[in-house]
Amino acid sequence: MRPSPYEGLTLTQVARRIAAPALFVGALFWLLLRPSTPPPVLNGPGRVLTTFEGESLGTNFTVHIVGTTLSAGETAAASDAIRDELDEVDQLMSTWKEDSELSRLNRSPVGVAFPLSAETVTVLQHAGAIHKASDGAFDVTVAPLVRAWGFGAGAEAQPPSDAALATLRMSVGQDKLTLGAEAATRTDAGVHIDLSAIAKGWAVDEVSAALSRLGHPDHMVEVGGEVRASGTNASDQPWRIAIEQPSNGRRTANHVVGLMDQAMATSGDYRNFREVDGKRISHTIDPRTGRPVEHTLASISVVAPTCVDADGWATALMVLGPEAGLARAEAEGIAAYFLVRTEDNFESHATSAFEAL
Repeated sequence: MRPSPYEGLTLTQVARRIAAPALFVGALFWLLLRPSTPPPVLNGPGRVLTTFEGESLGTNFTVHIVGTTLSAGETAAASDAIRDELDEVDQLMSTWKEDSELSRLNRSPVGVAFPLSAETVTVLQHAGAIHKASDGAFDVTVAPLVRAWGFGAGAEAQPPSDAALATLRMSVGQDKLTLGAEAATRTDAGVHIDLSAIAKGWAVDEVSAALSRLGHPDHMVEVGGEVRASGTNASDQPWRIAIEQPSNGRRTANHVVGLMDQAMATSGDYRNFREVDGKRISHTIDPRTGRPVEHTLASISVVAPTCVDADGWATALMVLGPEAGLARAEAEGIAAYFLVRTEDNFESHATSAFEAL
């Protein structure tokens, strides 16, 4: 999760980071495309918008706080809180830091319980719940398969043979990680845990909670396309979050959602794929089959009370595809918006929970 490379990421997290990101956030959805460190802007009676921007977790972040003009001390406190929360998640869950808690877990001896922080245990619990509810479509151990199909660090040039794929699949599966209240145990030497598909959502939630503790109830936090909107924007209205039209060209909005005290995450595969012998290979790997998905789902946006769950479910539904994903989202009561490729355009499908927003 270092601030530069995009390699080594699993599933649709790669697309979200490379898409940079699929959400446009703010009072207007083009707001994130501004230059860094803009001055506070007065948008209504006593409603000042203060923005913080930077890099962390291998991507960019933007935080908007709405309220009265912040003093120098309040500005410093907010800036420190944002950075502290992001740095903590990086130190706990990075796959790029050799000394991160997650990297040390991945090197731990098989069959020996490795002590974990409460934060990492909680994220793994969320991952386990989504894994179970999605019938294995979400799996934090899929990284070896992603590399085998030519994506991420150590990517292979050619697709794996059936024999190689069968060998790799033997070390993939969240059932090969036993999670306790304060520790986790790997049961297979080939298991590699990667939380890239859910950790940014957790980081967004942690930053949002820190800002609320500092007395800033009206704010928006965005990290690499994952968003949490608290309270109202500078116009005292719900925060306007745009879902991007899948395209390799100019960025345009397909749909705009008003969020207040909710989170949103979008996954897509229209910018990160490769072609081998004329065949398009998606970077989205189904951990249940070990193979790239071949369905027509171009992007999926999920709205949830927490960003950690929106993040994880966006990945799971992207794997499941337009039909199975829509059915599962309806069954789980998930607010989800699907953009599906057609012969010459895209068509949208929304769950009843999304339509009720």
